[in-house]
Amino acid sequence: MHCTLLKAKLHRACVTHAELEYEGSCAIDGKLLDLAGIHEYEQIHIYNVTNGERFSTYAIRAEDGSKIFSINGAAAHKAKPKDRIIICTYVGLTPQEVAVHKPNMVYLDEENNVINTRNYIPVQAA
Repeated sequence: MHCTLLKAKLHRACVTHAELEYEGSCAIDGKLLDLAGIHEYEQIHIYNVTNGERFSTYAIRAEDGSKIFSINGAAAHKAKPKDRIIICTYVGLTPQEVAVHKPNMVYLDEENNVINTRNYIPVQAA
């Protein structure tokens, strides 16, 4: 049996570009990809906090340090510059792997600067 868990998250990134005519994908600052542990061409799920859209595509590397988050191709209809998004990847794990797994989570401000990293989500209080 495998269980699907969160592998990595870029939390509240700010979309910098929406390029309808560019080949489909999402271009992400290479340094942020590396920090989160997201591979180029890896499937990503994007949750648009601004408008509620949810969609899947794949990550491509943008210039290191550029702070770019470009939604490309058909997905450009689902996000526009300045929208805040959450990008997640998931991994299938065995029960033994689940017991020790910790996700990589990178928290960003409105200019796509890293404000925090951690490998857990605090318990939600009532």
